[in-house]
Order: sequence, then C-alpha cells, then structure tokens
Amino acid sequence: MTEAQQENRPKTRGLSRYALTLIPLVVFGGIAATAAKMLYDQDFHGKNIAEIPSVLIGNKAPSLNLPPLEGSTLPALTDEAVKGKLTLVNVFASWCAPCRQEHPILKQLAEDGRLNIVAINYKDSKENALRFLSELGNPYNAIGVDPNGRAAIDWGVYGIPESYLMAPDGTILYKRVGPLDDLSLKEGLFPAMEKAALSVRAK
Repeated sequence: MTEAQQENRPKTRGLSRYALTLIPLVVFGGIAATAAKMLYDQDFHGKNIAEIPSVLIGNKAPSLNLPPLEGSTLPALTDEAVKGKLTLVNVFASWCAPCRQEHPILKQLAEDGRLNIVAINYKDSKENALRFLSELGNPYNAIGVDPNGRAAIDWGVYGIPESYLMAPDGTILYKRVGPLDDLSLKEGLFPAMEKAALSVRAK
C-alpha cells in the first residue's frame, strides 16, 4: 500500500461512518414525507378516510332485530324502534377508546328533537356496556346487542365507532367511520339531516 493510500484510508473510514449515520435520517425523512402527503391528500383533496363510501348509502338499511341490553331499561333495537323517524344508528363498545371520545357529542345530539339515536353494542359484555353508560350517560333510545358481530357485517361496519343516518323511510343518508366530531357534524351529519328535512317537506 502506498503512502498516499495509507493517508487516505482513515478519511475513507470516516466517510463510511458518516454515511451510516445518514441512513436513519434518510429513512425517517421518507416516512415523514409519505405521512405529510397522506395528510395533504386528506385535507386538501377531499380524501377523508373517515368518510368512507358505503354501498348502503342511498339504499334501504338492513333489517334490525337485535336483542336488548340486559339490565338496561332501554328497548331492543328493532325495525319498530326506527320506523318513521330520522335516526342515527351508532355502533359502539365499552372497550373502544374513540367511542368514549365521541360520547359527549352523542349526548348533545340526543337533545336535538329531530333525531332518534339508537345503538348497536358491538362484541361487548353486558356488564361493561352497562358500566359505560352509567359512567358517561345514555344518549340512546334503544340498544341492540351484537355479541358475534353479525349485524355489523350486514351494515358493512369498517371500524367502530361508526354512525349511520337513516331517513324516516329507512334509507341510509350518511355514514361516518370513526368518532363524530365538530367538523364531521358541520360538514357531514348536519347537511344530511337538513337534506332529509327538505325531502320530507317536499312530499
């Protein structure tokens, strides 16, 4: 090895170490760029993953015939519980953290005389569901239990909490995946409710 090669050898090792330290930064930068693009697409191009299209929208809702939540004074969730009413069907469980997050909003909506709020209690135990309602309050007019998730399959549930707005004639008008929040009320649920009200007045 020549004298010049020996002199350059430490420099080469130093450059190699420097390159290795850059690899995590490059990987992190790529991940951050991907995440930023996803947020950009969601916020600025209307690709909001919470507003997932459903084949049910514009069609009649699946039939409801779920047993009641034992230990509760609420009636079972059946077709009679929603017939002829503008209804919000909310899918929840006591073990679902986002369900707790949206619950205050459901309680506010329960004060709106136009809206009948009912629930599908998804893969839950009756003890935990009763404790959930006791702690947070009850916004529902009826609850049906779905211990095996069969009703959720019929409704095309993607991930709880989920909410479906049904017209008085049983047509699905709106679907929300994830917790309801102020933005989804303003841009999704409330406009759908107004549209339903205009449709009723036009008949």
